[in-house]
Amino acid sequence: MSDLLHKKSQDELAALFQKGIVTGVGRSVKHDSATRHVTGEAQYIDDRLEFPNQLHVYARVSDRAHARILRIDTTPCYGVPGVVRVITADDVPGQLDIGPVFKGDPLLAKDKVEFIGQPVVAVAATTLDVARQAARLAVIEYEDLEPVLDVVEALRKRHFVLDSHTHQRGNAVNALNHAPHRLQGTLYIGGQEHFYLETQIASVMPTEDGGMIVYSSTQNPTEIQKLVAEVLGVPMNKVVIDMRRMGGGFGGKETQAASPACLCAVIAHLTGQPTKMRLPRVEDMQMTGKRHPFYVEYDVGFDDDGRLHGIQIDLAGNCGYSPDLSGAIVDRAMFHADNAYYLGDAVIHGHRCKTHTASNTAYRGFGGPQGMLAIEEIMDRIARTLGKDPLEIRKLNYYGQDARNETHYFQTVEHNLLAEMTAELEASADYAQRRAEIRTFNAGSPVLKKGLALTPVKFGISFTSSFLNQAGALIHIYTDGSIHLNHGGTEMGQGLNTKVAQIVAEVFQVDIDRIQITATNTGKVPNTSPTAASSGADLNGKAAQNAALTLRQRLVDFAARHFEVDTAALELRNGQVRIEDRYISFEELITLAYIGQVSLSSTGFYSTPKIHYDRSQARGRPFYYFAFGAACSEVIVDTLTGEYKMLRSDILHDVGASLNPAIDIGQVEGGFIQGMGWLTMEELVWSDQGKLLTSGPASYKIPTVADMPLDLRVTLVENRKNPEDTVFHSKAVGEPPFMLGISVWCAIKDAVASLADYRVQPDIDAPATPERVLWGVQQMRQGVAKKAATVETASTPA
Repeated sequence: MSDLLHKKSQDELAALFQKGIVTGVGRSVKHDSATRHVTGEAQYIDDRLEFPNQLHVYARVSDRAHARILRIDTTPCYGVPGVVRVITADDVPGQLDIGPVFKGDPLLAKDKVEFIGQPVVAVAATTLDVARQAARLAVIEYEDLEPVLDVVEALRKRHFVLDSHTHQRGNAVNALNHAPHRLQGTLYIGGQEHFYLETQIASVMPTEDGGMIVYSSTQNPTEIQKLVAEVLGVPMNKVVIDMRRMGGGFGGKETQAASPACLCAVIAHLTGQPTKMRLPRVEDMQMTGKRHPFYVEYDVGFDDDGRLHGIQIDLAGNCGYSPDLSGAIVDRAMFHADNAYYLGDAVIHGHRCKTHTASNTAYRGFGGPQGMLAIEEIMDRIARTLGKDPLEIRKLNYYGQDARNETHYFQTVEHNLLAEMTAELEASADYAQRRAEIRTFNAGSPVLKKGLALTPVKFGISFTSSFLNQAGALIHIYTDGSIHLNHGGTEMGQGLNTKVAQIVAEVFQVDIDRIQITATNTGKVPNTSPTAASSGADLNGKAAQNAALTLRQRLVDFAARHFEVDTAALELRNGQVRIEDRYISFEELITLAYIGQVSLSSTGFYSTPKIHYDRSQARGRPFYYFAFGAACSEVIVDTLTGEYKMLRSDILHDVGASLNPAIDIGQVEGGFIQGMGWLTMEELVWSDQGKLLTSGPASYKIPTVADMPLDLRVTLVENRKNPEDTVFHSKAVGEPPFMLGISVWCAIKDAVASLADYRVQPDIDAPATPERVLWGVQQMRQGVAKKAATVETASTPA
């Protein structure tokens, strides 16, 4: 009987072995928190149970853009019942400056303020309402100074937060002087509010040894750990950061999460009480930085076909009052000033302009979108000048034409898919047929005009600060066969934890349900890089894979010894282990390994290879590889009002060998819509005094379902593994799809250009709000009327 039972068990194990796992790499596994998200059970920091005696913090901020602080009196604040502590810059026990890379960001303003919204006084009280009421009673006296609020003014005055930088290849001046055609122009590119659903928030608990446990909604736990330690004047080993999930980040929580965490830590240190700070939406928008607005000047030469013959681009980033991450952000704008095109003889200048506004910061694409928008504007202008289809000009200038494959920073563009992808999208989107149909429609429609544009994306993947291209992971296997996984990446809704769990499941050949991913914690994986630059899965996934491979090899080596077989006779599959002609479950193997005194815990580490950049020479390989994409968008514009509607968008995007197709398609859709919002409706407006006027959803508009294209078609490139040794040959997908939204901006301008028979590019800055579109319409009509009047005058006899 026992032999029969054993035989049956072996048959079942063999059958399971043959099935193969269904939740490993390449499968559309559901987001690990999806159910909790839709049911409201997902816990964010504000959902955590409050600690006993917890304090709430509210900051009194500057109402001046630039001023000296003459006097601060916090005495009136203590007259409000429930106020426990009020702090100014003088109360910070350690280092005051919390600048992430370069100095310039005081936790609380000392001696002077440099933007409206800068924290000056922080009040801790028993409730947020009490803290707010008391903060308003603080007396702050100022002496006003002259602010710089305009990026062009800052550029002309060379009012910079950091030195300018230049990329140069060949002799652009000579090429421009000898080009058959030459044009110059300018472009204003607006910023963008992150508008994450969860505003900036932190909750801290002081520990018995003078340290802190910090719950922070941050993309960069290690940086929060470092800055909290510095403002307290303690070593980093006394501070632990815990981060389970964010309610959105988009770059806005890479550096800007530090202020609430550090303010809470200082107050908790001074009072000995747990402390929490959650920014209300208006304060969040006024106190935190945005995507950098840019001002662009360009000078471009080209031949009769539209091929570039020299180019100069000046990119002036509006950095706000401090460096923050502006050095790297403007660098990335410069790196992406070519987008998909061989520039030839080129010079790219990047300027980091200081204005007295909140310090602008990381945002999805990290400067890349601003650089790419400039060159796409140039492609359209060349096409209008020559009377050609803009797509023809784009394809003519693609990298790879006539072996032109070197960027203006001397990196070779390898494994370029753009020509192939463009041809595929042209066909699937019926571009040529629709272009002809739109011309016919516009000719017979005096008010409504349609526009069409197909634009490419070539986006470099890696941190441009090379040392950040590293990650760690930690895996424990418990004796019941369950797996504990921790890594240095942060989950902000993008599905990173699900992908990393799939990677580990694939290595061990077990179901993903066996794996528990815990909160990102600086006590488990130290010295983490921020989850940014589209590197979350690339870096942390590879680190987790390496940890899992180490453990797998230990298990295989042990089993070979234990069962006295060669390692080649062992195979793991679907939670089972085949040992020659017999089978055991994964749990049995783990139990045997534990009894055999095999370590069932391992760390993993990964650093990206091949990356180097010599800043003094402005040349190198700053990116491990490029991700490619293309989008074809069609719009219809009402030329009487400037209003428009998205009709259809076709997207083809390159993610290498997808780790999770469903999550990747979601990222492409979300990135495209967010990029479209940046370029169409998300307009930031400041007063003449430097106060942000669009400081809430009533005045700042993000895309809704009504703004989606009526017909949206998203396809991932198939059978194109990443040739580089990334995790299972996948490609990053967080940021590259954002730039697909450029196709919408170009389509809107294409519709307006039809009013001048596509021979003039309308001057429509970004975002292309209905007002700006209407101004572009008026520009086209005035130009046509002026041309007609000139022709009539010339034809009239004297």
